[in-house]
Amino acid sequence: MSPSSTPSVTLLGTGTMGAGMARNLAAAGLPLTVWNRSAEKAQPLADVATVAGSVAEAVEGADVVLTMLYDADSVAETMEQARGHLGADTVWVQQSTVGVAGSDRLVALAEDLGVTLVDAPVLGTKKPAEDGALVVLASGPESARAVVGPVFEAIGGRTIWVGDQPGGGSRLKLAANAWVVTVLEGVADSLTLTRELGLDPALFLEAVSGGAMDAPYVQLKGKAMLAGSYEPSFALSGALKDVELILAAAGSAGVDLGAMPGIRDHLARAVDAGHGDEDMAATYAAH
Repeated sequence: MSPSSTPSVTLLGTGTMGAGMARNLAAAGLPLTVWNRSAEKAQPLADVATVAGSVAEAVEGADVVLTMLYDADSVAETMEQARGHLGADTVWVQQSTVGVAGSDRLVALAEDLGVTLVDAPVLGTKKPAEDGALVVLASGPESARAVVGPVFEAIGGRTIWVGDQPGGGSRLKLAANAWVVTVLEGVADSLTLTRELGLDPALFLEAVSGGAMDAPYVQLKGKAMLAGSYEPSFALSGALKDVELILAAAGSAGVDLGAMPGIRDHLARAVDAGHGDEDMAATYAAH
Protein backbone atom coordinates (compact mmCIF):
# COMPACT_ATOMS: atom_id res chain seq x y z
CA MET A 1 0.00 0.00 0.00
CA SER A 2 1.09 3.58 -0.48
CA PRO A 3 1.86 5.66 2.64
CA SER A 4 -1.23 7.80 1.99
CA SER A 5 -3.62 4.84 1.72
CA THR A 6 -5.95 3.64 4.43
CA PRO A 7 -4.55 0.37 5.79
CA SER A 8 -6.72 -2.68 6.10
CA VAL A 9 -6.39 -4.05 9.63
CA THR A 10 -6.77 -7.46 11.22
CA LEU A 11 -7.07 -7.68 15.00
CA LEU A 12 -6.30 -11.04 16.57
CA GLY A 13 -7.69 -11.04 20.10
CA THR A 14 -10.97 -9.35 21.07
CA GLY A 15 -10.96 -9.70 24.84
CA THR A 16 -11.10 -6.95 27.46
CA MET A 17 -8.68 -4.71 25.55
CA GLY A 18 -9.21 -5.86 21.99
CA ALA A 19 -12.95 -5.27 21.86
CA GLY A 20 -12.61 -1.55 22.62
CA MET A 21 -9.67 -1.21 20.27
CA ALA A 22 -11.68 -2.84 17.49
CA ARG A 23 -14.53 -0.36 17.77
CA ASN A 24 -12.11 2.57 17.64
CA LEU A 25 -10.35 1.15 14.59
CA ALA A 26 -13.70 0.77 12.85
CA ALA A 27 -14.83 4.26 13.92
CA ALA A 28 -11.66 5.66 12.33
CA GLY A 29 -12.77 4.20 8.99
CA LEU A 30 -10.15 1.46 8.82
CA PRO A 31 -11.35 -1.71 7.07
CA LEU A 32 -11.31 -4.25 9.91
CA THR A 33 -11.31 -8.01 10.31
CA VAL A 34 -11.31 -9.61 13.75
CA TRP A 35 -10.63 -13.08 15.13
CA ASN A 36 -10.69 -14.52 18.62
CA ARG A 37 -9.86 -17.98 19.89
CA SER A 38 -13.21 -18.03 21.69
CA ALA A 39 -15.36 -17.12 18.70
CA GLU A 40 -18.28 -15.89 20.81
CA LYS A 41 -16.14 -12.99 22.07
CA ALA A 42 -15.63 -11.73 18.53
CA GLN A 43 -19.22 -12.07 17.37
CA PRO A 44 -20.50 -8.85 19.05
CA LEU A 45 -18.14 -6.94 16.74
CA ALA A 46 -19.93 -8.17 13.61
CA ASP A 47 -21.66 -4.80 13.31
CA VAL A 48 -18.33 -3.00 12.73
CA ALA A 49 -15.96 -5.68 11.42
CA THR A 50 -15.70 -8.88 9.44
CA VAL A 51 -15.51 -11.76 11.91
CA ALA A 52 -13.16 -14.42 10.59
CA GLY A 53 -13.43 -18.09 11.41
CA SER A 54 -9.69 -18.76 11.34
CA VAL A 55 -6.42 -16.90 11.71
CA ALA A 56 -5.49 -17.72 8.13
CA GLU A 57 -8.75 -16.24 6.85
CA ALA A 58 -8.37 -13.20 9.11
CA VAL A 59 -4.88 -12.15 7.98
CA GLU A 60 -5.35 -12.75 4.27
CA GLY A 61 -4.84 -9.43 2.46
CA ALA A 62 -4.30 -7.38 5.64
CA ASP A 63 -1.88 -4.45 5.58
CA VAL A 64 -1.57 -4.45 9.38
CA VAL A 65 -2.06 -7.42 11.71
CA LEU A 66 -2.46 -6.60 15.42
CA THR A 67 -2.01 -9.19 18.15
CA MET A 68 -3.65 -8.43 21.50
CA LEU A 69 -3.46 -11.75 23.32
CA TYR A 70 -2.56 -13.05 26.78
CA ASP A 71 1.12 -13.98 26.58
CA ALA A 72 4.02 -14.88 24.30
CA ASP A 73 2.87 -18.48 23.91
CA SER A 74 -0.60 -17.51 22.72
CA VAL A 75 0.86 -14.90 20.35
CA ALA A 76 3.36 -17.35 18.86
CA GLU A 77 0.76 -20.10 18.47
CA THR A 78 -1.63 -17.69 16.77
CA MET A 79 0.94 -16.24 14.39
CA GLU A 80 2.09 -19.73 13.41
CA GLN A 81 -1.44 -20.20 12.08
CA ALA A 82 -0.87 -17.12 9.89
CA ARG A 83 2.18 -18.66 8.24
CA GLY A 84 1.85 -18.62 4.48
CA HIS A 85 -1.07 -16.19 4.57
CA LEU A 86 0.72 -12.92 5.36
CA GLY A 87 1.44 -10.51 2.52
CA ALA A 88 4.97 -9.48 1.61
CA ASP A 89 4.29 -5.94 2.85
CA THR A 90 2.19 -6.84 5.89
CA VAL A 91 3.23 -5.17 9.15
CA TRP A 92 2.71 -7.18 12.32
CA VAL A 93 1.97 -4.92 15.30
CA GLN A 94 2.52 -6.93 18.48
CA GLN A 95 0.63 -5.29 21.38
CA SER A 96 0.45 -8.03 24.01
CA THR A 97 2.55 -7.83 27.18
CA VAL A 98 5.13 -10.58 26.66
CA GLY A 99 8.25 -9.53 28.57
CA VAL A 100 11.84 -9.38 27.36
CA ALA A 101 12.37 -13.07 26.57
CA GLY A 102 8.94 -13.25 24.95
CA SER A 103 9.62 -10.17 22.86
CA ASP A 104 12.95 -11.59 21.67
CA ARG A 105 11.19 -14.82 20.78
CA LEU A 106 8.59 -12.97 18.70
CA VAL A 107 11.24 -10.89 16.95
CA ALA A 108 12.81 -14.17 15.81
CA LEU A 109 9.40 -15.50 14.77
CA ALA A 110 8.72 -12.38 12.68
CA GLU A 111 12.01 -12.90 10.87
CA ASP A 112 11.10 -16.53 10.25
CA LEU A 113 7.66 -15.53 8.95
CA GLY A 114 9.22 -12.87 6.71
CA VAL A 115 7.05 -10.11 8.14
CA THR A 116 7.92 -6.61 9.39
CA LEU A 117 7.41 -6.39 13.15
CA VAL A 118 6.49 -3.33 15.21
CA ASP A 119 6.61 -4.09 18.93
CA ALA A 120 3.97 -1.78 20.42
CA PRO A 121 2.44 -2.70 23.79
CA VAL A 122 0.08 -0.17 25.32
CA LEU A 123 -0.43 1.55 28.64
CA GLY A 124 -4.04 1.57 29.77
CA THR A 125 -6.83 -0.82 30.64
CA LYS A 126 -10.42 -1.41 29.54
CA LYS A 127 -11.77 2.16 29.63
CA PRO A 128 -8.79 3.81 27.89
CA ALA A 129 -9.07 1.06 25.25
CA GLU A 130 -12.74 1.90 24.79
CA ASP A 131 -12.00 5.64 24.72
CA GLY A 132 -9.13 5.39 22.23
CA ALA A 133 -6.86 6.88 24.90
CA LEU A 134 -4.17 4.23 25.20
CA VAL A 135 -0.48 5.19 25.23
CA VAL A 136 1.33 3.21 22.54
CA LEU A 137 4.96 2.29 23.26
CA ALA A 138 6.23 1.52 19.77
CA SER A 139 9.51 0.19 18.52
CA GLY A 140 10.28 -0.92 14.98
CA PRO A 141 11.64 0.20 11.62
CA GLU A 142 10.96 3.77 10.54
CA SER A 143 9.73 2.44 7.20
CA ALA A 144 6.66 1.01 8.96
CA ARG A 145 5.61 4.19 10.76
CA ALA A 146 3.49 5.64 7.97
CA VAL A 147 1.54 2.39 7.66
CA VAL A 148 0.86 1.95 11.37
CA GLY A 149 0.28 5.65 12.08
CA PRO A 150 -3.49 5.62 11.37
CA VAL A 151 -3.83 2.51 13.53
CA PHE A 152 -2.08 4.07 16.51
CA GLU A 153 -4.09 7.29 16.09
CA ALA A 154 -7.30 5.26 16.24
CA ILE A 155 -6.50 3.30 19.39
CA GLY A 156 -4.35 5.73 21.33
CA GLY A 157 -4.12 9.21 22.75
CA ARG A 158 -0.40 9.36 22.04
CA THR A 159 2.43 7.26 20.69
CA ILE A 160 5.98 7.12 22.02
CA TRP A 161 8.52 5.73 19.55
CA VAL A 162 11.10 3.98 21.71
CA GLY A 163 13.50 2.96 18.96
CA ASP A 164 13.97 1.53 15.49
CA GLN A 165 14.49 -2.06 16.67
CA PRO A 166 11.46 -4.04 17.86
CA GLY A 167 11.70 -4.93 21.53
CA GLY A 168 12.20 -1.51 23.10
CA GLY A 169 8.46 -1.02 23.54
CA SER A 170 8.13 -4.26 25.50
CA ARG A 171 11.01 -3.28 27.74
CA LEU A 172 9.52 0.13 28.54
CA LYS A 173 6.14 -1.52 29.17
CA LEU A 174 7.68 -3.63 31.93
CA ALA A 175 9.13 -0.55 33.63
CA ALA A 176 5.76 1.21 33.40
CA ASN A 177 3.87 -1.80 34.71
CA ALA A 178 6.30 -2.08 37.61
CA TRP A 179 5.18 1.41 38.64
CA VAL A 180 1.48 0.54 38.18
CA VAL A 181 1.61 -2.49 40.48
CA THR A 182 3.78 -0.62 42.99
CA VAL A 183 1.08 2.06 43.30
CA LEU A 184 -1.67 -0.58 43.35
CA GLU A 185 -0.12 -2.59 46.16
CA GLY A 186 0.97 0.53 48.02
CA VAL A 187 -2.63 1.73 48.14
CA ALA A 188 -3.83 -1.70 49.27
CA ASP A 189 -1.17 -1.84 52.00
CA SER A 190 -1.94 1.67 53.27
CA LEU A 191 -5.68 1.03 53.36
CA THR A 192 -5.04 -2.20 55.24
CA LEU A 193 -2.70 -0.56 57.73
CA THR A 194 -5.18 2.25 58.36
CA ARG A 195 -7.94 -0.30 58.95
CA GLU A 196 -5.90 -2.55 61.22
CA LEU A 197 -4.79 0.43 63.30
CA GLY A 198 -8.44 0.92 64.17
CA LEU A 199 -9.36 3.70 61.76
CA ASP A 200 -11.72 4.04 58.82
CA PRO A 201 -9.48 3.16 55.85
CA ALA A 202 -11.19 5.85 53.76
CA LEU A 203 -9.28 8.35 55.89
CA PHE A 204 -6.08 7.37 54.05
CA LEU A 205 -7.55 8.43 50.70
CA GLU A 206 -8.81 11.64 52.25
CA ALA A 207 -5.39 12.36 53.80
CA VAL A 208 -3.50 12.13 50.49
CA SER A 209 -6.23 13.68 48.35
CA GLY A 210 -5.01 16.66 46.35
CA GLY A 211 -1.46 16.44 47.67
CA ALA A 212 1.81 15.68 45.96
CA MET A 213 1.42 11.95 46.67
CA ASP A 214 -2.09 11.74 45.21
CA ALA A 215 -2.97 10.64 41.69
CA PRO A 216 -6.21 9.80 39.88
CA TYR A 217 -5.16 6.14 39.96
CA VAL A 218 -4.72 6.22 43.75
CA GLN A 219 -8.28 7.42 44.25
CA LEU A 220 -9.76 5.21 41.51
CA LYS A 221 -8.29 1.96 42.77
CA GLY A 222 -8.54 2.91 46.43
CA LYS A 223 -12.26 3.61 46.19
CA ALA A 224 -12.81 0.39 44.25
CA MET A 225 -10.99 -1.52 47.00
CA LEU A 226 -13.12 0.04 49.74
CA ALA A 227 -16.32 -0.63 47.81
CA GLY A 228 -15.32 -4.20 46.94
CA SER A 229 -15.98 -3.25 43.32
CA TYR A 230 -13.85 -5.61 41.25
CA GLU A 231 -15.39 -5.58 37.76
CA PRO A 232 -12.26 -6.33 35.73
CA SER A 233 -10.54 -3.52 33.89
CA PHE A 234 -7.38 -5.60 34.12
CA ALA A 235 -7.58 -9.04 35.71
CA LEU A 236 -5.56 -9.81 38.82
CA SER A 237 -4.20 -12.96 37.17
CA GLY A 238 -2.88 -10.82 34.32
CA ALA A 239 -1.21 -8.46 36.78
CA LEU A 240 0.50 -11.42 38.45
CA LYS A 241 1.67 -12.66 35.04
CA ASP A 242 3.14 -9.24 34.30
CA VAL A 243 4.93 -9.09 37.66
CA GLU A 244 6.55 -12.43 36.87
CA LEU A 245 7.74 -10.96 33.55
CA ILE A 246 9.08 -7.88 35.37
CA LEU A 247 11.02 -10.02 37.83
CA ALA A 248 12.41 -12.22 35.05
CA ALA A 249 13.57 -9.15 33.12
CA ALA A 250 15.12 -7.62 36.24
CA GLY A 251 16.92 -10.87 36.99
CA SER A 252 18.36 -11.09 33.50
CA ALA A 253 19.52 -7.47 33.77
CA GLY A 254 21.05 -7.97 37.22
CA VAL A 255 18.63 -5.50 38.83
CA ASP A 256 17.40 -5.97 42.41
CA LEU A 257 13.83 -4.66 42.65
CA GLY A 258 13.05 -4.06 46.30
CA ALA A 259 9.24 -4.06 46.29
CA MET A 260 8.43 -6.45 43.46
CA PRO A 261 8.92 -9.84 45.20
CA GLY A 262 6.49 -8.82 47.94
CA ILE A 263 4.02 -7.52 45.38
CA ARG A 264 4.19 -10.83 43.56
CA ASP A 265 3.50 -12.71 46.80
CA HIS A 266 0.49 -10.52 47.61
CA LEU A 267 -0.98 -10.83 44.12
CA ALA A 268 -0.42 -14.59 44.16
CA ARG A 269 -2.16 -14.80 47.55
CA ALA A 270 -5.20 -13.03 46.11
CA VAL A 271 -5.23 -15.28 43.03
CA ASP A 272 -5.04 -18.35 45.27
CA ALA A 273 -7.98 -16.96 47.25
CA GLY A 274 -10.10 -17.03 44.08
CA HIS A 275 -9.80 -13.43 42.86
CA GLY A 276 -7.81 -14.09 39.68
CA ASP A 277 -10.60 -13.18 37.27
CA GLU A 278 -11.51 -10.00 39.17
CA ASP A 279 -9.87 -6.62 38.74
CA MET A 280 -6.36 -6.34 40.12
CA ALA A 281 -7.76 -4.04 42.84
CA ALA A 282 -8.99 -7.31 44.40
CA THR A 283 -5.53 -7.75 45.89
CA TYR A 284 -7.05 -5.76 48.78
CA ALA A 285 -9.63 -8.48 49.37
CA ALA A 286 -6.85 -10.84 50.42
CA HIS A 287 -5.15 -8.40 52.80
